[in-house]
Amino acid sequence: MEPDGELLRDRLGLRGDVTRFSEGSLPVFAIGDDLVLKLWPPEHHDEVPTEVAVMEALHGRLPVPTPRLHATGLLDDWAYVLMSRLHGEEPSVRDVAISGQVGEMLAALHSVEPPVVLGPQDWDAFVARQRQGCVEQQRKHKLAEHWLEQIPEFLDSVDLQASSGVLLHTEVMSGHLVQQNGKLSGLFDFEPAMRGAFEYEFVGAGVFVTKGDPKCWKALVEAYGRTPDPRRVMAYTLLHVYSNMTWFMEGMPKADTLDELAIRWFGV
Repeated sequence: MEPDGELLRDRLGLRGDVTRFSEGSLPVFAIGDDLVLKLWPPEHHDEVPTEVAVMEALHGRLPVPTPRLHATGLLDDWAYVLMSRLHGEEPSVRDVAISGQVGEMLAALHSVEPPVVLGPQDWDAFVARQRQGCVEQQRKHKLAEHWLEQIPEFLDSVDLQASSGVLLHTEVMSGHLVQQNGKLSGLFDFEPAMRGAFEYEFVGAGVFVTKGDPKCWKALVEAYGRTPDPRRVMAYTLLHVYSNMTWFMEGMPKADTLDELAIRWFGV
């Protein structure tokens, strides 16, 4: 049964109007103008330590505001995190200025020491597991056979060994950002965070922020201060935990091969 936001507000001794956010897979409520209450059912309680640890690690460390932790605990079977509310609207995609700000934000994010709670502990083993199930995952999402046939050879041709692991948000996309007057005013949603290769971060940023626009991508990577190898980013696009190439290709530049896609999506 879905939680009652007003009842939870009262049980926590809070005040203010309660509004449930329509987006997202978890129940999230705004309480007044200043607070957000995010809830996890029992089967997802294991995600809470990651959300809390990354929120605490990042607060005040980025050029973009992030939520401040107020409290965490249990309400019946629901785990909760009470945090400060970020204000603004979802930014437009294919915006050069916003893309540059995302690049600057990612550079700061990746300089923060990853909390010990973050996995995977063995990045190479994670990549190997993702490779093993990659073709079937894309087939499940109805990717055309023409593309499925290319995946094994393409992945075999890309060196994906990470020299060191950085703190990854993993889903930097417009839906997890807010802006006010053309300036980013918030980054949120940390439960999918991981420790791993920096190029993995550019999957979400490339597909859902710059969306194949070369000027936006150039602004992003220049602000980041390091240009990722397009083929490595494409490989991680295939291997991402939530990869769905059929969906990703909607609205992105077209090509006939994965090598061509790598350049058109992630080339400078």
